[in-house]
Amino acid sequence: MLTCPDFSKSNIIVIGDAMLDRYWHGDTSRISPEAPVPVVRIERNEERVGGAANVAVNVQALGASTTLVSLIGEDDVGISLAKMLEAKEVNCQFIKSPDLRTTLKLRVLGRHQQLIRLDFEDKFRVNAASIIEKLEPYIRNTNMIILSDYAKGMIAHPEAIIEFARKHAVKVLVDPKNADLSVYQGATVLTPNLGEFEAAVGHCESEADIESKGQKLVKDLDLEGLLVTRGSQGMTLITALNKPVHIPAQAREVFDITGAGDTVIAVLGAAMAAGCSLVDASKLANIAGGLSVGRLGTATITADEINAELVPQNYHPLAKGVISVQELQAEVLRRKKHGDTVVMTNGCFDILHAGHITYLQQARALGDCLIMAVNDDNSVKRLKGESRPINSLEHRMQLLAALECVDYVVSFSEDTPQKLIASILPHILVKGGDYKPSQIAGGAEVVNNGGRIEIIPFVEGCSTTSMLERIIHAKMQNELSLEEVVI
Repeated sequence: MLTCPDFSKSNIIVIGDAMLDRYWHGDTSRISPEAPVPVVRIERNEERVGGAANVAVNVQALGASTTLVSLIGEDDVGISLAKMLEAKEVNCQFIKSPDLRTTLKLRVLGRHQQLIRLDFEDKFRVNAASIIEKLEPYIRNTNMIILSDYAKGMIAHPEAIIEFARKHAVKVLVDPKNADLSVYQGATVLTPNLGEFEAAVGHCESEADIESKGQKLVKDLDLEGLLVTRGSQGMTLITALNKPVHIPAQAREVFDITGAGDTVIAVLGAAMAAGCSLVDASKLANIAGGLSVGRLGTATITADEINAELVPQNYHPLAKGVISVQELQAEVLRRKKHGDTVVMTNGCFDILHAGHITYLQQARALGDCLIMAVNDDNSVKRLKGESRPINSLEHRMQLLAALECVDYVVSFSEDTPQKLIASILPHILVKGGDYKPSQIAGGAEVVNNGGRIEIIPFVEGCSTTSMLERIIHAKMQNELSLEEVVI
């Protein structure tokens, strides 16, 4: 099962727009007589690091070594920000300017609801040479650079930074704000949200649209991958070599999305730097992002918290094998909660052959568990004729359950598994052959729930029907030979 890696192996440089988040909390019980706005009686205030500084603190909280390169002013806000980062043991390599204000975002909250945000900031453009000068002493021991671009001016020239990193064989992750994503060409992974992605490639009508436009972007920009964050729809990971992976959002109450993107790229970068695959790192980042939105303001997520979501106390997956519908429904709910991608397929599987095995192995590779729904004997008769099935439901299910690639086997009695699929709602529904998605039973329910359909072509020359025809032909030939011998 997926777990957090040893983040102490990660040595990360974060470059970007650092800022201070200030919160004024109070109670509001009346409307101002001067204007139709609430009056907030301020009772307390707090300060947190924001922007690229929040990314750095999130990386550090995981147990990685973190260096932050950013610009601050020589003002009280800059001094406060530096002290807070030093207290978190972040190695700060600041470019300081006496002429600029350190970016400050002031939020006023009444009864835990944000009423207004006031931004104090100056526009600037930092020369790439100044950033590279700060990187030089650390680049040899760095295994990941994160560009946290908030479009304030720190990442005005990302091309030069990316080129410098590539010369030293260091991967670069980018949380982009520039609508022209071509300026990040050559980076390892970009993590735009859906709005930022569509600003670059145009409106996307469907997941298929996201996939096709994303794949083109990956190719055009020479990326290893693209992770599109989609809010309640989870994340879509598009890579240069493999099929897109849709990672479902974990159901939870959204309290505040502030800083969730910082948490996502921090965990993604630290996990990749520690040796995780891009897919596993994205799943960990998805969990961390879900934890972040359940908290007020910018938040740091620890490895222990992520692991607690992955392997909750007292949770043990059910043993593989034949299972009832009720047991399956409960197990799928548990697996979804723990971030597993649930895959489901169906069929008669009367005579198991090599084509079936290849198909099921490909289906299992799409997720964390594979559910096999099998037509019962009466259902097979209605579909295939009175001479079928050759093997009883009990024997068919026993054979399927014995396969390493199959996790759970369940039967259904209807002509199609639509009702069963609608009660399970897997993340991925797989069908073999040349079906159109609209022809697949249960497909509409899965897609409407945020899932997707995968169609895997059959292996040529492998089918139950052709096997039966060969058996009948061989039997007839054998009977004819015996008759000739008798004569």
